[in-house]
Order: sequence, then structure tokens, then C-alpha cells
Amino acid sequence: MTSPVRIGIMGTARIARTVVPQMLESDLATVVAVASRSLDRAQQFASEFAIPKACGSYDDLLTSDDVDAVYIPLPPSMHCEWTLNAVAAGKHVLCEKPLAINANQAQQMIDAAIRHRVVLLDAVMWYHTARAEAMREIVQTGQLGEVRQITSAFTFPGDSLAADNLRFSSDLGGGSLLDIGWYCVGMSLWLLQRLPQQVFATAQWQNDVDLHMNGILWFPNEQMATFESGFNAVRRRWMEVAGTTAALVCDDFTKPWNLDKPRFWIHDANGTSHQHVVPHPPIERCLVDAFCQLIHQQAVQHDWLQLSLQTQLVCEALLNSARTNATVQLSDVGA
Repeated sequence: MTSPVRIGIMGTARIARTVVPQMLESDLATVVAVASRSLDRAQQFASEFAIPKACGSYDDLLTSDDVDAVYIPLPPSMHCEWTLNAVAAGKHVLCEKPLAINANQAQQMIDAAIRHRVVLLDAVMWYHTARAEAMREIVQTGQLGEVRQITSAFTFPGDSLAADNLRFSSDLGGGSLLDIGWYCVGMSLWLLQRLPQQVFATAQWQNDVDLHMNGILWFPNEQMATFESGFNAVRRRWMEVAGTTAALVCDDFTKPWNLDKPRFWIHDANGTSHQHVVPHPPIERCLVDAFCQLIHQQAVQHDWLQLSLQTQLVCEALLNSARTNATVQLSDVGA
């Protein structure tokens, strides 16, 4: 039997409190350490989750011989620096999304991981669920006919967040596109398996951060995708894939509203709908298990890296478009 991957947690961010319990439930992982720039915070987190070791700096975590991999839930502006430090130390990296704040950083991170022969994976959880794979199979096997349009929205009311939340800071890599629009963009690329030729976006700004964005992606073969991301509307996380003969609709694609009933629907041309339910473990555990499996397989150059980089490229183009009020060709951002 393969030994569990020994994971260290780099930071005590709120998202870590969601992911760490599922790491502890996984048969493929074990949490052996947590680090913070404050030893007190690290010790409190370690005590709360019964983690054996607390480190008062991220460097201490990276020099620990009993750590195989690190989970990085730090602000996006810190992802590149600490991923590069971690892979140089020989640690596998599970990095929160967005992978970086621009495509150049993302490419550096991917190149470094491959060079040091370690696994790098961004922490988009829903990709690794059985429901996501079932939806992708329906799209790619032509059960909807020829795909014409993908539409999606991910929003939530940002007034519930503190004024100093990283989502409202351009220096920390905030904004609705990189925070939640990332899911919509990545989903479209993953289902269509190609980059768009050009994009256009418009946004509402606050302190140089996009609070709300609407975007359009033009793909080859008469395919399009549109999305909405924002911190100014009720919580929504839905997607629709429209083909020439049927449409697939999921009203909670990033995380099931009902954890016991991950569902989606197929609507035909006559208005008849069929509900599909595809049970799976919590999305956080699906992510952790996928990460550990890549490590056990020594799959350093895996397909998720390309999707991460392509998502970063398209998001960069969308931000450029929203700032200039102009359509942006993907060739203009190095695609």
C-alpha cells in the first residue's frame, strides 16, 4: 500500500479551514505541519485540527524533512513566490486559485515544477468530481449535438466581506474575475478543449479592482461562451451548455447546494428535462485525492497544468479588454 502524502499547510487562511478537514479524512493524505508568519496563529491552528507540528515561518515548513507537499492558501500575489520556493525545496504544491496574478507568473511556476520534478496543481475542486466528469463526457460525446454556446455565472454579495478582504485589493490579486470568474472561464476551456480566438469584457471597478464583470469569448467553429462574475449579486454558481439538439444545465457547478445530491439536467428541444444525479465525496476531498494520485503516479507534466495556464491567459486578456474597452486577440497575450 502506498504511504499517505505528508502535507504541510502554508498559512491559516479561511479556505484552509475548509480544505484541511477533508485532507484529514482522505486515505491518501496526512497533515503533518502548519506554518504561519505568527507562531501563535500556527499553534492555534495546529491545536484546532490536531496537526503535530506548528512552524513560525514558511521557510521552516519548507525545510522540514517530514513534509512531502505543501498546500498554499495564501493571497494570489504570494502564489508565485512561495510556489517557486516550495518546488526548489523539492515539495509538491497544491496552490489555491487563481494559480497566479498573470500568465507570466503562471508559466514560471509550471516550468519550475517540471524542472524540479514535482507536482503542481491548482486548487479548483469541482473539476475532480464524478459529476464534472459525467457532464464533460456528455458534452464531448455529442449528446447535446454540436455545442454552440456556454453560459455561466458566479456571484455573491460582497457586502458580507470585511473592507480589507483581499478580494478588494489589486495589490493582493483581488477582483471578481480572478476570484470567481476563474471558474467560469476555466469551465468553458475545459469543456471545449481549446482557447478562444478573441475576448471582450466590461467591468465595474472599485479601487482598480473589478467588482463585477461580464465577458464574451469567441471560439473557432462558431462556438461562444459568456459569463458573469461579481461581488454585487445574490450567490449563484450556474452553467448552461447549449447544443444543436439539447442543453445541459447545472445550477451549482462549482459546489452542490445539496451535498448529498450533486445534480444536473438535460433539456431537449421539446422542453422535456431529465435530471442526472452523480454522487461523489465532498469536493475538497476529491481535490486532495486527485493531487495525491498525481504525486503517486509521478505525473509531473499533467493536463491540468495546461488548463491552468490557458485559464490564466484568457483571464489576462479579459482584464486587458475591460480596462481598454476593446476586443483582445489571444495572440496578443502570448497564447
